[in-house]
Amino acid sequence: MTTAEAPGRRNRHPHDDAPDTAATFARLAQTLPGSARQALCEQLVAAWLPMAHRLAGRFRNRGEPLEDLQQVAALGLVKAVEGYDPERGGAFESYAIPTIIGEIKRHFRDHSWHVHVPRRVKELRAKVRLAVQELSTGVDDRSPTVAQLAGHTGLCEEDVLLAMEALGSYRSLSLDAEMGPYSDGQTMPLVETLGVEEPSYDHVVARESVKPLLRELPEREKRILYLHYFQELPQRSIGEELGISQMHVSRLLSRSYQQIRRHVERETPRPAAARDTEAA
Repeated sequence: MTTAEAPGRRNRHPHDDAPDTAATFARLAQTLPGSARQALCEQLVAAWLPMAHRLAGRFRNRGEPLEDLQQVAALGLVKAVEGYDPERGGAFESYAIPTIIGEIKRHFRDHSWHVHVPRRVKELRAKVRLAVQELSTGVDDRSPTVAQLAGHTGLCEEDVLLAMEALGSYRSLSLDAEMGPYSDGQTMPLVETLGVEEPSYDHVVARESVKPLLRELPEREKRILYLHYFQELPQRSIGEELGISQMHVSRLLSRSYQQIRRHVERETPRPAAARDTEAA
């Protein structure tokens, strides 16, 4: 059948999901805000919703559920219906498509990254990701090198490396994600493979910090600290052993604490001079 034998083909929409709603948009432009206008908007959204879903399908398999993308596309369609002005000319489809696609791209930019990445890095990531796809179509299907990616994209190698790091920042793993299998065939959650903070390291640092200060204490104060912390004797028993009162033991312990603390916090110089004064 020739073109002359098929009248009306020239007026056919480029897609089956592009309905002829020019008359409805004309009525919408003449309708004041209210329930009638709302009903017309809902009618137009329902008519063009298949097109919005088709556009959302272009972005499937990019880490976002198709149902979520369809909802975002529907939101973009609502904005397009409300913002379209038929008096400016042009088909609604030409206005709606970039509006819907822009809404979907904003969704990916603002909501789908689990790790915060600057916009410039996202743009580099998109460029390098496309270059990887284009350069990985050879027979050997080897991954392109950093130098090849830099030459293909016109970026410097540092930007290519930055973009490749961002390729792994789009999604984060759950701590319950199964890792392995390992050599023994077993799997374990990711959290079991992560290191934990060792509180004993702080104890080691503190112990090594006070060691030289303890050596500089008078022998009686050293003995009191030893009996108090290592033998766990009460102050009264320490006083009886050393022939001094419990109150004096308490004062000596307090003075030793303050002397060590002042040095650790660097509030005073090393306490050697103070020790000599006390001995005198």
